[in-house]
Amino acid sequence: MPDRAPDNRWPVLCLVLLVMVGLIVIAWGVNHPTEVDGAPRAVDPSPRVGEPSPSVVDPVETPAARPPTGTDALPGGGTKVFAGHRFLVAYYGTGGTGSLGVLGETDPDTMNRRLHHAAASFHRPGRPLRYVYELIVTIADGHPGPGGDYSHDIARSEVRRYIRAAHRNGALLLLDLQTGRSTFPEVAKRWEWALRDPWVGLALDPEWRMGPRQVPAHTVGQVGAGEINRTSLWLARLTKREGLPQKLFVLHQFRTDMIRDIGRVKQRPELASVQHVDGFGTPRQKLATYHAVARPQQFTMGFKLFYDEDVRRLRAPGVHAIRPKVRFVSFQ
Repeated sequence: MPDRAPDNRWPVLCLVLLVMVGLIVIAWGVNHPTEVDGAPRAVDPSPRVGEPSPSVVDPVETPAARPPTGTDALPGGGTKVFAGHRFLVAYYGTGGTGSLGVLGETDPDTMNRRLHHAAASFHRPGRPLRYVYELIVTIADGHPGPGGDYSHDIARSEVRRYIRAAHRNGALLLLDLQTGRSTFPEVAKRWEWALRDPWVGLALDPEWRMGPRQVPAHTVGQVGAGEINRTSLWLARLTKREGLPQKLFVLHQFRTDMIRDIGRVKQRPELASVQHVDGFGTPRQKLATYHAVARPQQFTMGFKLFYDEDVRRLRAPGVHAIRPKVRFVSFQ
């Protein structure tokens, strides 16, 4: 019998199997984080040439989440901000710092517990409380900044953090604008993505609305009724178009000249308009300011309490005794 030729297929099959195993291992490694000392480490690919770094660009915005119930009711129920004789209590400030108010002195959930504690004394039978986070999202600056408008926006991620906290804790979120030399309508539109949320409202602070030659903190700003009306019209149309409940709409004021032609400020059914009287000092000084600027025939009235600047700070009974009646109080 002639000798059989040697079979060379087995080494080839082994080589093919090794190559396939190697490809599987490489593919698994690309799609899974590696581990160092038992802790997963995410893969962090570098951006492509010509693409901006993710660290300096906000992600694409999606509409804000609806409340967990899947309805457009306000926290506590209903679609009107002050329905059921509700009394609103707010903490004011910006995220991550206590320098502009009590809101940012701690994390949102701890702040919420402090807010509930501060608000408890304002409760009265038949007057349920509604809680508000007033978050300064556009902050006035003493320097022009890149845009030359003497203001800057806080990070959108910080605003999203407070939106999530508001829904988690059953509170309204109020976006406060200190626009520098920019107009209120143009700045408000930058926050449209957040204002689509049914629990998010808007506050305008004319103290920080500067003229073309003015600088924040060197003068008290002012705004005309026309600019307020353009802002409220835009917000009312957004509210109606999105099928949202009534939005809280707040105007801060502590001097009569801060809002020119205030009698021409329009009321809109889609918005719960509040004239919020600020100003610190003794109770007598604060009440004198309140009576000088209050227009209860035109607005629901608000009042501010300062933890540090007020002298003999008014307590809940004193606030409830104010006439014209106050229905919204905030702490700074």
